[in-house]
Amino acid sequence: MQICGIEIKGSEAIFALAALDNQALTHIALATKKIALDDDDEAANVKAFAAQVKAFVQDNAIERIAIKKRSKKGEFAGGPTTFKIEGVFQLLEGVEVALLSPQTINAQNKKHNFELPATLNKYQHEAYKAACSALVKK
Repeated sequence: MQICGIEIKGSEAIFALAALDNQALTHIALATKKIALDDDDEAANVKAFAAQVKAFVQDNAIERIAIKKRSKKGEFAGGPTTFKIEGVFQLLEGVEVALLSPQTINAQNKKHNFELPATLNKYQHEAYKAACSALVKK
């Protein structure tokens, strides 16, 4: 079973694909590590972003996505662009999308101690932890 973990930061969706085989978590390297949404005030840009996301999901045969949830209010609230990006993922046909709170991800990481593979870039770590959390939680 595999899952695509996503962290949404600013105007970018950062990806990391993780698989669970015989209780062992592994990272699956992808050619696309992130997709950016430029100027989300323009409908054409949002549609182009949605098309890129759809192509990415289809090209990599992704059926399950775990997104690291952002706070809706308070000091660490996500910006409006991040919620548009999240909406694009939630609207994908035939893909199961789960939102995981940072607290859930941290608790699962503490319990299972996810190894961060060398094949990951530093900016992908949170996305990978989200994927691993969803895998061990099921």
